[in-house]
Amino acid sequence: MDKFQEMASFVAVVDAGSFVGAADAIGLSKAAVSRHVGELEQRLGARLLHRTTRRLSLTDDGQLFYARAKEMLAAVDEAESEISSRSGEPSGMLRVNAPLTFGVLHLAPLWGCFAQLYPKVSLDIELSDRVVDLVEEGYDLAIRITNLPSSQLVSRQLATTRMICCASPDYLAQHGTPTHPAELAQHDVISYSYFAARDEWTFTAPDDSPVVVRTHARIHANNGDTCRAAALDHQGIILQPDFIIADDLRRGDLIELLPTWRTMTLGIHAVYPSRKHLPIKTRRLVDFLVEAFAVPGWDVAR
Repeated sequence: MDKFQEMASFVAVVDAGSFVGAADAIGLSKAAVSRHVGELEQRLGARLLHRTTRRLSLTDDGQLFYARAKEMLAAVDEAESEISSRSGEPSGMLRVNAPLTFGVLHLAPLWGCFAQLYPKVSLDIELSDRVVDLVEEGYDLAIRITNLPSSQLVSRQLATTRMICCASPDYLAQHGTPTHPAELAQHDVISYSYFAARDEWTFTAPDDSPVVVRTHARIHANNGDTCRAAALDHQGIILQPDFIIADDLRRGDLIELLPTWRTMTLGIHAVYPSRKHLPIKTRRLVDFLVEAFAVPGWDVAR
């Protein structure tokens, strides 16, 4: 008897909660599944399942073997998926969600190249700053800018982005340039509504001590471009990622404040529901994005 088939039948029984359900799930007869599990127990010399007329339950040995068998079957599935993806040609619809500003500035210029590389893949791209549910809403992949991607999703980091506190020269000429984070409480601030800390901005001093400032927002906006536009119109100070404001800083239209104080650095991640059975179209897109952002164009130091 094939050991792999025995393990697959046993895991299917546990997952389905019955021999009938397992048979339906893996496309075998109930008798075949029952035989596989019986032969597995006989070969191991241990009972794995308690069987009654009403229900099945795992023995202690069964719990241990189930966990190990589940891992092994998943590893085989992942290996097969990876090998298949190397040789197959991606095709079909690929649904992608990304933050609005990042999607416009840094993803939009890439889609044409990806489409040329993979002509059988069609793209459905939605830009939104809200956090979507990939599984419930049917997305293949999402771009998320955060330090902590969901533990329920698989992620691959594409790049990083640094939050920068800045304002226009005209605003600073009129209101003064803060030299300590605490002084921000006395300034007009343009706040990003989806920022986790809202109006509390955290800075780290050169000696690594943190300072949290409660700012007073003159404008709240749920879009980074709107915050940037208000700052360029001399309305106040913003804390925005460098992928939005790098060009403004290079031109001098915005001035970085408190440069010796560190702010957050966030990861830019490609996230997808599962590594198991990852479609080739999704794998190709993730690899494409990793290569595209190997040297981010928004690094102000460049």
